[in-house]
Amino acid sequence: MAKLTPMMEQYLEIKKQHPDSILFFRLGDFYEMFDEDARIASRELDLTLTSRDHGKNAKPKEEQLPMCGVPYHASDAYVARLIAKGYKVAICEQVEDPALAKGLVKRDILRVVTPGTVTDAACLDDRAGNFLCAVCLAGDRAGAAFCDVSTGEAHVTVVGGTETEKRGKNPRSKSAEPEPAGNTDITGNEGSVGNRENAGNTDSIGNADNTKNAYNTGNADNTGNADNTTNAENGEAVDSEPVPAFLEHLVNELARFNPAEAVLNQAAWDCAPLRAALDEKFHCRTECGPDRFLPGTARENVQKQFGEAALERLVDREAALLALGGLLHYLYETQKTDLSHVSELDIYGQSVYMELDLAARRNLELTQTLRGKEKRGSLLWVLDRTKTPMGGRRLRSWLDRPLLNVTAISRRSGAVEALAANTIAREELIAALTGMGDMERLLGRVVYGTAGGRDMNALRSAMERLPEIRKQLSTFGYPPLRLLTERVDTLSDLADRIGRTIADEPPVGIREGGFIRDGFDAEVDRLRHILKDGKGVITEMEAKEKEATGIRTLKIRYNKVFGYYIEVSNTFKSQVPDHYIRKQTIANGERYITQELKDLEHSILTADQRVRDLEQELFAQLRAELSAAAPRIQAVASAVAQADALAALAAVAVANRYCRPVVDESGVIEIHEGRHPVVEQMLKDTLFVPNDTFMGEKEQRVAIITGPNMAGKSTYMRQVALIVLMAQIGSFVPASSARIGICDRIFTRIGASDDLSAGQSTFMVEMTEVAEMLRGATKRSLLLLDEIGRGTSTYDGMSIARAVLEYCADRRVLGAKTLFATHYHELTALEATLPGTVNYNIAVRTRGEDIIFLRKIVPGGADRSYGIEVARLAGLPRPVIRRAKAVLKELEAEGRAPAVQKEDSAAGQVSMASVAEAEVAAALRKCQVDSLTPFEAMSLLYEWKKKLEG
Repeated sequence: MAKLTPMMEQYLEIKKQHPDSILFFRLGDFYEMFDEDARIASRELDLTLTSRDHGKNAKPKEEQLPMCGVPYHASDAYVARLIAKGYKVAICEQVEDPALAKGLVKRDILRVVTPGTVTDAACLDDRAGNFLCAVCLAGDRAGAAFCDVSTGEAHVTVVGGTETEKRGKNPRSKSAEPEPAGNTDITGNEGSVGNRENAGNTDSIGNADNTKNAYNTGNADNTGNADNTTNAENGEAVDSEPVPAFLEHLVNELARFNPAEAVLNQAAWDCAPLRAALDEKFHCRTECGPDRFLPGTARENVQKQFGEAALERLVDREAALLALGGLLHYLYETQKTDLSHVSELDIYGQSVYMELDLAARRNLELTQTLRGKEKRGSLLWVLDRTKTPMGGRRLRSWLDRPLLNVTAISRRSGAVEALAANTIAREELIAALTGMGDMERLLGRVVYGTAGGRDMNALRSAMERLPEIRKQLSTFGYPPLRLLTERVDTLSDLADRIGRTIADEPPVGIREGGFIRDGFDAEVDRLRHILKDGKGVITEMEAKEKEATGIRTLKIRYNKVFGYYIEVSNTFKSQVPDHYIRKQTIANGERYITQELKDLEHSILTADQRVRDLEQELFAQLRAELSAAAPRIQAVASAVAQADALAALAAVAVANRYCRPVVDESGVIEIHEGRHPVVEQMLKDTLFVPNDTFMGEKEQRVAIITGPNMAGKSTYMRQVALIVLMAQIGSFVPASSARIGICDRIFTRIGASDDLSAGQSTFMVEMTEVAEMLRGATKRSLLLLDEIGRGTSTYDGMSIARAVLEYCADRRVLGAKTLFATHYHELTALEATLPGTVNYNIAVRTRGEDIIFLRKIVPGGADRSYGIEVARLAGLPRPVIRRAKAVLKELEAEGRAPAVQKEDSAAGQVSMASVAEAEVAAALRKCQVDSLTPFEAMSLLYEWKKKLEG
């Protein structure tokens, strides 16, 4: 191979340092890519692939390299497209002026852009965080650290050990850790600045033996359960591959942040289920870096970034410390810039927030719809009336992390109530917030060094709104809102500094200058004057010299040999001052120069570059001042985000007629006239029928809900879950009144889907989700189960459904609050045999062949499924409907509908008549006669009579 050119040697040396990145190599006005990088970029960016010689005396066919390039001033858009496709991009810049370079221009990597570290607005959703995460598996626990470098937000926690067991213990006053001291989020524990360690939290100290885990206690049928067969100490399992017992909880923790990129230690990298989850469920880029998670380096990094106090708070949480250290190592490695805005750390325990698995997030459609993956139709779509991007992100984070602390919930809902009660002040506050810029991410760009003049003006514009926001907040007397008001610093000094420095309409970039305001700096003004009117400056000097010397024929001229010079005719040679320096004699006179003239010449010839350099110097000074004030700006931005999110919840509560729920530790869910928050908004022209709900800690823990398809069973169950979740984020809820006992988890098994790529049928997926639900649930959980057992034979399915029901209802085993929708009407007989179980059905009426869905939940079981009627509504041909009815009659005549036997050791079986009598008696005892309408009373009598006769 021919000898490489110096430039290609430089390129290959830099590329060797970043082999996993696409290298943007600065050559003049372009970023060039070579070899495999060029092939990838050409394919992904639709660029023309060319070639060049990379060696001296190279043979054309052997020595030509593929290459392609993009203009440096338009590179952000190309980088954004590569990042969106999961690539890393290393930006290699010229670090010296080519005009002053001796030989090859020096180049170096200034930053590495990755999916988890991007700060360009074109790559980000302004209403969602963009998190880089680091995961460190260590023994029986995992540390997980998260950072959004675009805002400086940082969190760390531990999963596993005693932390995994906490949810099933101390269900009352100890259910949630006390709120950390020094928390600037007045309404909860997340997103805090200056957050201190939670009192009594022992995340990483505890028994590694997982046999006492709440979801394993009393479980008689857990053969093959990975949680019980895994040895937490050595990672060996009875099953084919070791699966950490806490992996499910770790994945749920990742779901809170939905990371764009993950950095893993070696144990995490070797954990195939974890990597599969990161790839298939979060679609995030993963990278292994064992050297990034060394204990000594981790301690140094944490102390350097967050201080000695943070290091002390993590000293007993080694997995969290290593994860955070690994994350910081990766940031230092890729971001060759200031990270001072990443200065506050939120250390939280697993019992601070409600845990939601991916199935619950998906089925409840919290932030996007199940089918279209759109915001419209989700709970976030209903609640998000925020006016700022940072407020939108804060509200989304509340949805992702419902609280478990009753005091924190009460503080937040109290703030919402105060805002809802004062309509005029609330609307004035909303008006002040409307259109405000994203202070958090603008500050991130300033600190990163990627902000331009327009970013500075946007930040100034946002700061100028702060006095009005503070004024409107001060009208509310609720103590947490007063505290929030005090934290809204007006930042008038910083706004004034930006306003005096930056022009009103600066260019997009800062490379070409023109963004410093006229009058801010005298030298900039002088150089601009020279650039704008160089000829006029020479004319002014000529007139001044004529006046000073009295030589009326004096002229200042220019040529390429001497530059600018003074020409004096022979007639006036005797009047030439002594400080004139003769340069040339001509036929009719002499040519001279002066020091002042040469200085002016230098100014004219170099003014363009000098003014650009000076503007960038002044801009750098401004950026340094704002970076130094980053903690101040971040604190204000956090307070504004909270105010925006609270005002949005209050506006929604008023517009949609929500009520403030009572949230306590009672274990009771009592909802009067509850409504589905999304469905009622989607069906604006249709009356939504409200329903009541009562689920006690002991009585009516399990509700068996029967009724036809399309009647609204799933809607009702989701409605209950969403009301519980809304209450625990501090929101008002769609009901006339509500009392919500804290739920530590919400599980959902709704709908049917397969996973053919993983070799799982619909039924297998269903059973897997049920298994995960029963393993993870506690007595304080809320379970939603829809049509369990429908993917197999009738007898198998009903047997599974009944066993699951008994497991959920038995307080010795689980005893969780459960909504169980089923078409197995035989299961309604369990009301008489299972303590805490009650029957409900969705009321329907028939007129001939027509069926009317009343959407009302009423006590008692449904008498039939109405499946044929629903099939007729769906459009099945009439011959098919007639044949289905005939077959149904034949089956009923043959008695092939399976019945549920009552467990009675003496009799073995009881008649259906006695079961019916017991059901009617139970329903009558629970019936609230005073609240029944005449129509409902007639319906109940008809139903009971039919049940006793049938």
